[in-house]
Amino acid sequence: MTKDFLPVSKNDMRDRGWDELDVIIVTGDAYVDHPSYGAALIGRLLESKGYKVGIIAQPDWHDTKDFEKLGKPRLFFGVTSGNTDSMIANYSAARKPRKIDKYSPGDRAGLRPDRAAIVYANRIREAFKDVRIVLGGVEASLRRLAHYDYWSGKVRHSILVDSRSDILVYGMGEHQVLEIAERLSGAGQARTLEGIRGTAIITNNLDDIKEHILLPSFEEVSADHEKYNRAFLSVYGEMDPQSARPVVQKDAARYIVQFAPAMPLREKEMDEIYALKYARGWHPAYEASGGVKGFETVKFSITSHRGCPGECSFCSLYFHQGRMIQSRSAASIINEAETIASLRDFKGTITDVGGPTANLYAADCSNWCDKGSCSSRKCLIPEKCVKLKLGYDKCIDLYRKLRAIPKVKFVFIGSGFRYDLMTDSYAENYLKEISKYHVSGLLKIAPEHCSDNVLDLMNKPRFAVYEKFVKLFKETARTLGKNIFIVNYFISAHPGASLAETLKLALYLAKRGVCPEQIQDFIPSPMTRSTCMYYTGVDPFTRKKVYVARDDAERRMQRALIQYDRPANRHLIVAALKKLDSMHVLKKLTGSKHFGRNKGKFENDNF
Repeated sequence: MTKDFLPVSKNDMRDRGWDELDVIIVTGDAYVDHPSYGAALIGRLLESKGYKVGIIAQPDWHDTKDFEKLGKPRLFFGVTSGNTDSMIANYSAARKPRKIDKYSPGDRAGLRPDRAAIVYANRIREAFKDVRIVLGGVEASLRRLAHYDYWSGKVRHSILVDSRSDILVYGMGEHQVLEIAERLSGAGQARTLEGIRGTAIITNNLDDIKEHILLPSFEEVSADHEKYNRAFLSVYGEMDPQSARPVVQKDAARYIVQFAPAMPLREKEMDEIYALKYARGWHPAYEASGGVKGFETVKFSITSHRGCPGECSFCSLYFHQGRMIQSRSAASIINEAETIASLRDFKGTITDVGGPTANLYAADCSNWCDKGSCSSRKCLIPEKCVKLKLGYDKCIDLYRKLRAIPKVKFVFIGSGFRYDLMTDSYAENYLKEISKYHVSGLLKIAPEHCSDNVLDLMNKPRFAVYEKFVKLFKETARTLGKNIFIVNYFISAHPGASLAETLKLALYLAKRGVCPEQIQDFIPSPMTRSTCMYYTGVDPFTRKKVYVARDDAERRMQRALIQYDRPANRHLIVAALKKLDSMHVLKKLTGSKHFGRNKGKFENDNF
């Protein structure tokens, strides 16, 4: 029933007796009312605080008509491209248009524009000259300052400049959005938006911005690689909520000001957010087009925590969710599982209980509450810090309680695991528990590469750690009598990975009969260390030169080598081997028994 959803039309508003909305959220995703969709989560949070909220999902951006259909909001328009950056949603790593969009009804591509947040905000500004516009979501979050843009091949302005928005929310956004709504509900001076944690604004005057860090300007980072890297390092160093200072970047005659990150959500706040009244489905308007297929993968899943202390170089989580783990209580997760089990179409399987890294639920560090995260060392590299306490006992207890819920037959963990946190004796019981009960045939891990040089640049564990885990997992599965396997995730063409090193990986995989299905062509997404290396050719932390595969032909060859078993890749493999003067190894790849094998088999069935 449409009454179970936030209003999407004037009729919905009239049904509620509303003439005006306080907040209208415009999103590049289809409207799915579920906590894994940011627009729904923020909308329900605002609703729970008494605000009247409406949704405009995937509007036609060619004119202003769709943006006007709910009228002008009393407080602000909230604008998001959706759960992913619109350029990544619309284009592959080879910059080719994608044929499907999992966040759109019927998987239909083309329903969100390129640079959706900019397009939507400008259409709103065209329709309502003086309305407040609040940018949010991952696209805005990671483009809040001057950034290298892979699709245009240049440094772009802060998205605040191009969108003509009033304020940008970075990170997950709950604290920020509520404070913005509260301030705009006030009068006079209280309506200022300056100084809100986890936000960025444009200003012409820095008089009130105390103790800030001044970055190289937009003009400087656009022209000078060294200054781009210097700006990155400065922002990287101001991401701890406990100690961060405002960061300022000049752009022409104005300044972009990034205030300190929002404080992590407390357990009680997390519990309240995930207990809100969600319809847990796509809007009925999508039924005729087959619904939103991407929702099926998360429909019966549970988010247990946020954040990740891994700081992988290619991952934007450090700049979005932060290093500190924020976990829900076991009671909150169990309540959500009971809600899922009561759904009419639930068949007995909870498909995932996890977060960015599944086995970091309930992890904690004694420094986080008082001192924040360390600036002098990393939590997991080169090995786990002794102060980081893993929550494996709490995990096991939670999983057992979830399995005991009536109507729940299986509780699987579909999120990826940090395998380096499962190789020591403290993880023995945890590994046995998940292997026995919670692996749906496949355990997802991400070795990414076999070259320690590349892994160091990725800020990933050394390859010997992966090999140790594979051996341990195999022994555990055999002891339990379980027919379970590993899914390996690899990245091709990451900075530092040459053709020679990729060939080394291909030969390693071929020797062991590993035929990877899960390959990610490296995409330089905004605001990561890896993107700095791709753009500048230098590691910003060490100042050492880094090999970068920018040529599309070489990028295709690297992917083909890793997926050596595919006959369609043979010509690319031959081209790569000729370039490396290594044709003598061709038989080890295309002559192996795995070449052209049945893709229905598990990728590592020889482990």
